[in-house]
Amino acid sequence: MDMAFSGAVLDVDGTVVRGNDPIPGAPAGYRRLREAGIETLFVSNNPTKTPPAYVDRLGAAGYDVDVDSVFTAGTVTTRFLRQHHADDELLCIGDPGLFDQFEDAGLSMTDDVDAADALVASIDRGFDYEDLCTALWTLERGVPFIGTDPDVVIPAPERDVPGSGAVINAIASVAEREPDVVLGKPSDPAIEMVRERLPYPPEECLVVGDRLNTDIALGERAGMTTVLVRSGVTDDDRIAAADVTPDYVLDDLGEIDRVLD
Repeated sequence: MDMAFSGAVLDVDGTVVRGNDPIPGAPAGYRRLREAGIETLFVSNNPTKTPPAYVDRLGAAGYDVDVDSVFTAGTVTTRFLRQHHADDELLCIGDPGLFDQFEDAGLSMTDDVDAADALVASIDRGFDYEDLCTALWTLERGVPFIGTDPDVVIPAPERDVPGSGAVINAIASVAEREPDVVLGKPSDPAIEMVRERLPYPPEECLVVGDRLNTDIALGERAGMTTVLVRSGVTDDDRIAAADVTPDYVLDDLGEIDRVLD
């Protein structure tokens, strides 16, 4: 029965690692997928780190991963901007790690609210009142408003912390307009990249993650089998209250045999 699945999309934070440490049981579950001949793709909504950084981080935690089997909200956002805003001046609110990815892709950034052709908002650990003013003034000009990913809260080693969604929502609130697009999971551009990397029929693919509104929503929208793990940000109360229903709920990735069998 194992060969019923050909591909698996795995979330990173809260699913296979917390901080730099493997989640107990998860490395064994990952090996089980690989032994079953299932091609794995790690997809993170963290926009600040590049795929090579994830290869190093996951490798140190005991996961054997190559650079082609990982992408992030930063990857999706960079690609979207290259497709739709290649010649635009982008005003970006985010972390330096995101800006480096944009620069490497040849995208042009500006600090001038009157010159900006679009606003890009993301997790920004230095986000302050001045940034909120900058965002408001930029969006008052009616330019596109792009978010990297919807994660309001993200798992960190000690405690959960605010993510990109918190910054995007603050800007949306003051500008009184929703983003034109929010990338990362579960957006259509992210689903498109999953399908390119895992070119199997959706019914042969699994999505495993700890978030209902991103991981499970992506799997549901893509027609894939969804597996929620309780090792991250979602507990039973949230599962009961949610709009999306996972096909399986496991304590951690180590229980993946329940799905494969």
